[in-house]
Amino acid sequence: MSRFLLFLAALLLLTGWKGGGEPPHVKRALPTADVIIDAGHGGIDSGTHWNDVLEKDINLAVSRKLYLLLRSHGFKVILNRTGDYALSDDNRWHVTRSRHRRDLSQRRGLSDEIGATVFVSIHVNWSKRSKRGPLVIHQAEGRSAILASFIQNSLNQQQNRHRLPQVANKFYLLNRVQVPSVIVETAFLNDPGDRAMLTSVPGQNRLAAAIANGIIGYLSFSP
Repeated sequence: MSRFLLFLAALLLLTGWKGGGEPPHVKRALPTADVIIDAGHGGIDSGTHWNDVLEKDINLAVSRKLYLLLRSHGFKVILNRTGDYALSDDNRWHVTRSRHRRDLSQRRGLSDEIGATVFVSIHVNWSKRSKRGPLVIHQAEGRSAILASFIQNSLNQQQNRHRLPQVANKFYLLNRVQVPSVIVETAFLNDPGDRAMLTSVPGQNRLAAAIANGIIGYLSFSP
């Protein structure tokens, strides 16, 4: 049974449903969130890598720190991956041979089930050319563009960069999530300076703080 189905079964028990008659309105029993944090990749899907440094591990470390920071400011936050596992393993409803597509649709499914204000997906970038710094990718939609601008500006200040956010064109996740959504490419793993930041606890703390400041700025601007 998937983690979500186990969670749903627990909710039904908590609401007192014994299995007879109509079940309670589950949608009202599900939690709501100000922010869903999507820790990119996981399990068999390691994302990009540098030797034995794996993107999935950095994503999870930064996402955990971001979760704690936002919670400390009183926001309702859900982190969709708390360990090293693939979300595609929980997906039994999307009939496709593509594990990657099942993974993405499972991430989208969480945002569909839970009433969230924003969806923020954490990733690490890579380039064969010499590139560094953050990049925030957003839906082709006004609120997402504003969210991306807040986070991009905060990360630019943290890393002394001057990049602009980029609108999504062929990102399955951003094209299907129904709330304002962004993909945060925190830095480039191929760049030595960025890599040192991505793999150190102080560097991860600074990244999480910058992303949190951007999210808080957006939520304050557009509650």
